[in-house]
Amino acid sequence: MQYIGAKMDALIAEYLKPIETNWQPADLLPDSTRPTFLDEVRVLQEQAQALPYDYLAVLVGDTITEEALPTYEAWLMDVDGVDQTNPKGWSQWVRGWTAEENRHGDLLNKFLYLSGRVNMRAMETSTQYLIADGYDIQTGRDPYRNFVYTSFQELATNISHRRTATQAKQSGNTLLSQICGVIAADEMRHAKAYKAFVAEIFTHDASGMMLAFEDMMRKKIVMPAHMLRESGVNLGNTYSHFSDAAQRIGVYTVRDYIQILESLLNDWKIDAFADLSDDAQRARDYLMALPARLTRLADRTRIPNLAYEFSWIK
Repeated sequence: MQYIGAKMDALIAEYLKPIETNWQPADLLPDSTRPTFLDEVRVLQEQAQALPYDYLAVLVGDTITEEALPTYEAWLMDVDGVDQTNPKGWSQWVRGWTAEENRHGDLLNKFLYLSGRVNMRAMETSTQYLIADGYDIQTGRDPYRNFVYTSFQELATNISHRRTATQAKQSGNTLLSQICGVIAADEMRHAKAYKAFVAEIFTHDASGMMLAFEDMMRKKIVMPAHMLRESGVNLGNTYSHFSDAAQRIGVYTVRDYIQILESLLNDWKIDAFADLSDDAQRARDYLMALPARLTRLADRTRIPNLAYEFSWIK
């Protein structure tokens, strides 16, 4: 962590936007203070009626994932090297990142509330469960492993939100496309930050960083909502149905997982490292061979055709 801490002011300036000029949910939603508010909501609801079932399920699942932010902030604040009592440095990054991410759930939640297509109490119950149940992303308190995870996960959420934006635009829902698009842009900017953290660590401790990268990929990167559930449903069962819906409509698939891994291998120039320890050399060889291995497995993967009835959708 000390490798990056000295550069934190510059990294915050590069990868977090000033609050006063940043977008806010109110910028993208019907304004309840305007006399045209009800007309705008009526148009929003008419367009929402055209959203396919699986698409709406994915949008709700994405919203719940974004709203479980307290869990993610608590996890990052507990990483080795983060001093919560220090107003600067790593705690400043975590708080700033949290503040930007907090807008995502707020925006999506309000859109879904206005859409009239969602059982809000069922969705809110799932959100409360996800926060209360917590999660285990198998990183422990190790910053190396946490930054591998966040680099991967931010890229995954960028893909998911970018695809929902594209599909909304294709259906003529320009407002929802814009909503998902601005969230996707945040996720990509945050991904670039976490990738920069890892790249900096590689310049100081290549063997240690390589071993952490290998360990996370052997464990497999799980999404933050992997414990997602609905009322009366076992822990994690709802997530598998949410994942199936995302794959059916092509929002986030097994092949996207592989492509993210390939992009990280390229961005971090994993094949170019020299002077690694013997264990780290073996880790690098494993990582370089992993995309082909996962592709062979993906070729045998079949996505269930039967749609699951989510309690969230009216």
